[in-house]
Amino acid sequence: MSKTDTIPMPKVRGRLTPDRALSDLTWLRVGGPADWLFQPADVDDLAGFLAGLARDVPVFPMGVGSNLIVRDGGLRAVVLRMGRGFNHIETEEGGRVRAGVAALDAHVARKAAEAGIDLTFLRTIPGSIGGAVRMNAGCYGSYTADVFIEATAITREGEIVTLTADDLNFRYRQTDLPEGWVLVEALLKGPPGDPAELAARMDAQLKKRDESQPTKDRSAGSTFRNPAGFSSTGKADDVHDLKAWKVIDNAGMRGARVGGAQMSEMHSNFMINAGGATAADLENLGELVRKRVYDSSGLTLEWEIMRVGEPAPTGS
Repeated sequence: MSKTDTIPMPKVRGRLTPDRALSDLTWLRVGGPADWLFQPADVDDLAGFLAGLARDVPVFPMGVGSNLIVRDGGLRAVVLRMGRGFNHIETEEGGRVRAGVAALDAHVARKAAEAGIDLTFLRTIPGSIGGAVRMNAGCYGSYTADVFIEATAITREGEIVTLTADDLNFRYRQTDLPEGWVLVEALLKGPPGDPAELAARMDAQLKKRDESQPTKDRSAGSTFRNPAGFSSTGKADDVHDLKAWKVIDNAGMRGARVGGAQMSEMHSNFMINAGGATAADLENLGELVRKRVYDSSGLTLEWEIMRVGEPAPTGS
C-alpha cells in the first residue's frame, strides 16, 4: 500500500493527482514524483483544501518550475500548482498592477507597459509572480521589493490573510513567508512611463539577454548567487565587480560536465540539462563547482536554484 492510499484528501473542485511525476513541470526536466499534485480551481478551493488537510502533511507551492531542481526520489508532500484561476493581471489607477501568482513575470511586465506602468525589470525574469515575490526576484538594479504593495496568502489552516512588506521582510533573494503559507495574489506599483518607450526598453533587454545567456537550452536561470557585495535589499550586488560567473571561470569550470549536466559555455553561471541529465547529475555538478571555486578563491558560492525532495533510492 502506497502512502497516497493511507492519507485522506479533502474534497476539491480542482484536480488532485496521486504519485504525479514532476519532471515535466520543471524547466530542467528532472525529478521524481510528488505524493500528490493539487491544481486548485480558485482561491476558495485552495483555502478549503488547506483547511481540511491533515496538519502533518507537508505542502509545497510550486510555480512554473523555472528555478527548481526536484531530486530524483521525488517529494513526500502535496505539491500545489496554481493555474488558470490564479493567472489574472489587472491594471489599476495610480500605477498599480494586481496579479495572480501564476501570472508570468513577462506577461505582467508587458501588460503593465501597455498601461504606461514601468515594471519592465520583470520582462526577462523567468517564472511567475508568486516566485518573484517569494524570492524577491530582480535584475537591472530593480527588485520586487521596490514595487511591492501587498500580497494575499492562505495560511496552512486555510485562512486568507494580507501580507505587507514588513511581514515578508524582503532581503536578497529571500523573504520570511511562514512555512506552509501559500501566496495567491500580489499588488505591485510601478512608476509611470510612455508605453512605446517601455516596450522599446523591454525589447533591448531581451536582445541583451539572448546575446549573453543560453536561452535556447534547458536551464533554471542563474545557478549561484553573486558571492559578495550586496546590501540587505540586494541592490548593490548588481553593480559589484565580483560575479559568480567570474569566479566559476577562474576555477576553470566553464563548460564542466557531470553526466548530462553542464555549466554553459555561453554563460558559466547557467547550469543546463545538455541531454539525459538526472537531478543528481545537476546537483553533483553544482557541488563540484562550489568545491572548485572554494579551492581556487576561498569563496563559498550559495545556490540560487531551489533544490527539494529526496534522492533516488539506492540501487535505482
